Amino acid sequence: MTIQPAASLGAAAATSARPAVAAEGLTKTYRGDVQALKGVTFSVRPGTVFALLGPNGAGKSTIVKILTTLSRPTTGRASVMGHDVLREPERVRRVIGLVAQKSAVDLEATAAENLTLQGQLYGLSGPELRRRVSGLLERFGLTDARKRIARTLSGGMQRKLDVAMGLIHQPQVLFLDEPTTGLDPEARADMWREIARLAREDGLTVVLTTHYLEEADHLAQHVAIIDHGQIVVEGTPEGLKAELRGDAIQVELANAYPEATVHAALGGLGDVLREVTLDGRSLRARVDRGAGALPTVLAALDGAGIRVATATVARPSLDDVYLRYTGHAYSDDNNRGTIR
Repeated sequence: MTIQPAASLGAAAATSARPAVAAEGLTKTYRGDVQALKGVTFSVRPGTVFALLGPNGAGKSTIVKILTTLSRPTTGRASVMGHDVLREPERVRRVIGLVAQKSAVDLEATAAENLTLQGQLYGLSGPELRRRVSGLLERFGLTDARKRIARTLSGGMQRKLDVAMGLIHQPQVLFLDEPTTGLDPEARADMWREIARLAREDGLTVVLTTHYLEEADHLAQHVAIIDHGQIVVEGTPEGLKAELRGDAIQVELANAYPEATVHAALGGLGDVLREVTLDGRSLRARVDRGAGALPTVLAALDGAGIRVATATVARPSLDDVYLRYTGHAYSDDNNRGTIR
């Protein structure tokens, strides 16, 4: 079946009162009673970048599959541009673009051929298709590579081609599932700039899944942190960080000490420290003035015979937000789980 291209969202998206994407009470249970989602609810304003941030196995990709009609929720409902994903899947497909984790690029075709075939699948042809192909190649810096076989392109160029293919039919909502995984820092920065421009200049709504804290912080106007299939907190990156008063202290202990021993050593610093957590050898706490409090903390630990390997002070980050709402460090969670 040929899918007709949707009209470009343009500036109207940014002023629309209707959410571009809405999810309410989404659950997903796989065979064996494996719960991937546990009542996920959120909405996305048109013309913004919305990030679903969480470690591997948190359920981010499951949400994207439901919103793009590739999977059905066990319970709950969702819509994209006002179209119900269960009752109106064809209408949803007409207004979305999807760049999945696994590349859709045909490695044996040229960059231009990949875009042309994708456009033809959406019913495009003739001068209009050629115009869009040329425009997207130029936009993503691939004009000189238009006749190159995709297999010869770098990883960053292949990923740019992936995104361009998701835009060929001018969707109103673009879903990017882990778009920069595996890219080197320079290619990742290039992708960040392009994603930001899509929302800022084109009024496109972008729903982004990522396990990179800095990616969500840099790109998104709104972030939902997901952990074990549940959204634990959401808001603007700056707003979430502003909730955490003061500075973050992180101390790496030289050895693993009993939790009771560490807390006893710091017991007299209740007027200095708050939100103290010990995860293995990593001690974290919040203080009002990090530079002044750190020597006091180190002295207390040393006085109890607890050796310290390193100590740092930093302003609040999304890592601190994650720790506050889940009770465990993001870096420790990022290698667990198989549900995506």
